[in-house]
Amino acid sequence: MVLEADGKLMDGTDVAVACLLGAEEFGFATMPLISMGCLMQRDCQQDTCPVGVATQNSALRQCFCGKPEYVVNYLTFVAEQLREIMAKLGFRTVDEMVGHPEFLRQRSGCDSWKARLVDLSQVLAQSHTEFGANIPGADCPHYLPEMKAVSGLDKTLDATLFIPYTQEARRTLTRQRFHADIANVNRCVGTMLGSQVTADHPDGMPEDTLCIDCEGSGGMSFGAFLPAGVTLTITGDANDYFGKGLSGGVLAIAPSPKATYRPDENVSVGNVAFYGATSGKGFVNGLAGQRFAVRNSGATLVVEGVGNNGCEYMTGGKVLILGEVGLNFAAGMSGGIAYVYDEERTLHSRCNMEMVTIQEPDREELEYIHQLLEEHVRRTQSPRGIKMLYQFADHSKYFAKVIPTGYAHAMELTARAEADGASHEEAVEIAFETMRKGE
Repeated sequence: MVLEADGKLMDGTDVAVACLLGAEEFGFATMPLISMGCLMQRDCQQDTCPVGVATQNSALRQCFCGKPEYVVNYLTFVAEQLREIMAKLGFRTVDEMVGHPEFLRQRSGCDSWKARLVDLSQVLAQSHTEFGANIPGADCPHYLPEMKAVSGLDKTLDATLFIPYTQEARRTLTRQRFHADIANVNRCVGTMLGSQVTADHPDGMPEDTLCIDCEGSGGMSFGAFLPAGVTLTITGDANDYFGKGLSGGVLAIAPSPKATYRPDENVSVGNVAFYGATSGKGFVNGLAGQRFAVRNSGATLVVEGVGNNGCEYMTGGKVLILGEVGLNFAAGMSGGIAYVYDEERTLHSRCNMEMVTIQEPDREELEYIHQLLEEHVRRTQSPRGIKMLYQFADHSKYFAKVIPTGYAHAMELTARAEADGASHEEAVEIAFETMRKGE
């Protein structure tokens, strides 16, 4: 394994100390940001950054003067200082320097009484190989390529079936559909295939170009980061992080036709489904665990009920929930819209109202909900969805719309600007500026 050190690394001395303690990779954040102009005001969340680093405001963005060359210049100075320290200690390469704490000493006579109480003897102790000493390279203090862990990526379902079997379809953009059996040991199913699709087609492929029908129990992160053009379905269930980072693809899941339980009363996907999704569509015939659609920023999702903290920190996209929600729904939700079927009238008591408001959908929104229901039924054969479609006139009165207050105001301002003749991009900028002024 490779050890990385980060956390306020500032100069070459910090890198040298981390390296002597065993680090081989070094993460920089604060100082490169400062080199690009950051003033460390520590109020990034206020959208008032005077140098345009952390802001959505177009006027403030124009104040940004940073250049990549500034970061290169800063890191060059860090490397030069590290090179000087290495020369003093007698090391020719960073690899030689890794894992030699004997070159470090704890300072004595510190002014701070707290510092005088710190004992670094265990941190600065030299390590000795007691177990596995007969293994070649076990006593080496730095990473050796020949000792890398066996990842098993070459034996995954993606590597052995999905990628080679779809090669021609991906090249010619020919529609292809096939079946695959899965188990919960198959993790991140579809992710490697998605990587190949993105490499060949950066903007994705037409919807449903590749359709893979899986049967069994999906492991962790099924369909993670799936790009446009790939559709994965599961007949069965799935573990946590289903559809994590969905990026344009389509996911659908439904219980087996032989299941003896009601899907809308049982969990089909685990916790944190569709975390950080940016685009694409997802359809869940059944319930989802906790933290459904957290940080969703653009995906369209349908589910038949969610656990606690649903739609938390959501910034965009649309979510249709055909059942009850858990506690703390929509906490920190700053964008997007959630439509909830609230037949039992429990939504208001379970919704975090700090940033959102609950409204009644208008006629156009009910038509949109009907369209989502139709696609949900088409992709999952959901009994609950079928019942709602047949009796939609009766069920429509139970739908509630959850929308962030600021997001609703921004949409109104954008629509008003577009009505006045502005393009969509111009209208969005006008809305930002108007809200910044507090109008």
